[in-house]
Amino acid sequence: MQMVQGTFDDLGTPLSGVTFVVVDLETTGGSPAESSITEIGAVKVRGGEVLGEFQSLVNPGAPIPAFIQVLTGITDSMVATAPRIETALPAFLEFARGTVLVAHNAGFDISFLKAAAARTGNRWPGFEVLDTVTLARQLVPRDEARNHKLSTLAALFGSPTTPDHRALHDARATVDVLHALIGRVGNLGVHTLEELGSYTSRVSPATRRKRYLAQDLPSAPGVYLFKDGNGRVLYVGTSVNIRTRVRSYFTASEQRTRMAEMVRLAESVTPVVCATTLEAEVRELRLIAEHKPRYNRRSKAPERGVWVKLTVESFPRLSMVREVRADGARYVGPFSNRASAEAAIAAVHEVIPLRQCVQRLSPTKPVSACALADMGRCGAPCTGAQSVEAYAAVAARAAAALGGDSRDVVTALRGRMVALAEQERFEDAGMLRDRLLSLVRGMARTQRIAPLASSAEIVAARPAVLGGWELVCIRHGRLAGSSIAPRGADPMPYVEALRASAEAVRPAPSPAPAATAEESEKILRWLETPGVRLVDLEGQWTCPVGGAGAARAQLEPQAVSRHEAAGFVAAS
Repeated sequence: MQMVQGTFDDLGTPLSGVTFVVVDLETTGGSPAESSITEIGAVKVRGGEVLGEFQSLVNPGAPIPAFIQVLTGITDSMVATAPRIETALPAFLEFARGTVLVAHNAGFDISFLKAAAARTGNRWPGFEVLDTVTLARQLVPRDEARNHKLSTLAALFGSPTTPDHRALHDARATVDVLHALIGRVGNLGVHTLEELGSYTSRVSPATRRKRYLAQDLPSAPGVYLFKDGNGRVLYVGTSVNIRTRVRSYFTASEQRTRMAEMVRLAESVTPVVCATTLEAEVRELRLIAEHKPRYNRRSKAPERGVWVKLTVESFPRLSMVREVRADGARYVGPFSNRASAEAAIAAVHEVIPLRQCVQRLSPTKPVSACALADMGRCGAPCTGAQSVEAYAAVAARAAAALGGDSRDVVTALRGRMVALAEQERFEDAGMLRDRLLSLVRGMARTQRIAPLASSAEIVAARPAVLGGWELVCIRHGRLAGSSIAPRGADPMPYVEALRASAEAVRPAPSPAPAATAEESEKILRWLETPGVRLVDLEGQWTCPVGGAGAARAQLEPQAVSRHEAAGFVAAS
């Protein structure tokens, strides 16, 4: 199986590569609002090795209370010549830049550091913070340690440093405690910073215990399905590494509330290993559409797309439909919702006097006209005032515009927008602009997707991340199969094997592809990535992939419309 390089979100951050700065403070009291820092001590570690230390006494600018002097051994004379916090804090922040801060009872130390940053005008970098007290409460039971104080834990784990209320000494002891606790979670299968964070966050023990669901999953690209106890699909996702991605749902890196609820209900995870990332993305779309999981928010109802149709009848009109049929009509879309489709229809009606009534008209049975005829926005074919032949010329203008040559519509609407703007009717001009944009976007989507439907078969190859080739077979706009040709191998036998095993796909009514618009868009984006080669071709392919020159001439009218529409947005 050809592996794909994952992202940090998918792979997690290995603990061995994390740089920690373990910090401890001594202060004049317990409130950061009323007390000051008298000493900062810190140790920088990575992979179990000490990289450096930081230590500085701090002049608090006020006498240190007597009992604090007794507790810490830090006296007024010791800090008399020490730097003020305005100097010491920036030096510490530079020392800790880009690391994870660790402290024992981190809330105390971090609150003092943040208060000092606010008073001195230093920007707090927003460190990720790990609290060894919270971690110890999860990993060290009471029968093993009577409490979770630093001195108790340091003695339990055999630290050579005894905490003595001096910042650097206590920081060194905390380093030993941190390493011992990381060793314990390592025995539980925790190897990333994100998983470690689940022990110091609000991730419940019940959620962490469900990490076993990822134990036997493959470390391969593909799709995963979370299911409840009854086998119902709760959530569908995709990743370049199924096992690592699923493990992340049981750690602190997962912040979505609905995902926490989903994990509580999940009882199993089903993997679907895929040869290529495109196959994984397409399978995810199909599975979401099939199961409609309650915790997926996108792609659950591809059937809700709306098309604008120029009907086939004596006096054609524009209508909104949910389905494309092989009836010879002109279709544009799909639009994501009815409002966008209605805006596109309104844009055409602004320029082309198509009838807007919904009843079927007969050339031999005239009926009374509507108000649009009196306003000059319709030729009144319903009354017989406009013949079938005369109306056909109007319908032909609409068909040409919907077919891609929308310059006529764009030019006319642009002129009206300028006129409205000169009359200071800016709201009306803006409404006209929005209608035009809806129409142009719908036409662009149609022209972008339609070539896929007219291509009986496309076999394309793209260089794989780790060498070799990703191969995909597309039939009538639907991904029919994919595979990997390994590094150094002749790809053509793999191409032939893919073609032989690929799914058969029936042609769909033009311009609708056999796949959903979202699937077609993913396929097109894959085909348009650098390095893609068309390996084999049957049928006609007119989409501009690999510099296909014939497509430019066909798409030029649409490109002009999109450019001008974009200009309207900029002008607004």
